[in-house]
Amino acid sequence: MHGSGKVPEGNAGQGGGLDLDEIEEACSAATPGPWFVRNVDDDYAMNLVAVSTVEDTGRGERWPAFDHGEMIAATLVQHPRYVDCADGLWDENAAFIAMARDAVPRLVEEVKRLRRLLASADE
Repeated sequence: MHGSGKVPEGNAGQGGGLDLDEIEEACSAATPGPWFVRNVDDDYAMNLVAVSTVEDTGRGERWPAFDHGEMIAATLVQHPRYVDCADGLWDENAAFIAMARDAVPRLVEEVKRLRRLLASADE
């Protein structure tokens, strides 16, 4: 089953805010990190910007010379034109997605830690 893609809503039992357990569960269910930005080419040698489980080689491999199983997401697929955001921020979006794989679980743990501190200060 695929996730809904929705942002977990508040959890009244944890002081409001986001449902950290649901976010943590989504992180655990996703492909393990780290994730990296990959710059490869499609079969017509047009840029393809992706997020991958393997670091970029700097060679801009042309499909099918790269393993599609290493790809997590794409922020630019020019031919055929499947993915091409209107604002042209392909590289920035890929960098954000790759960074979020590591940052979101760390942020969840930090918020949980701070919530525990607040709860113990209230006792």
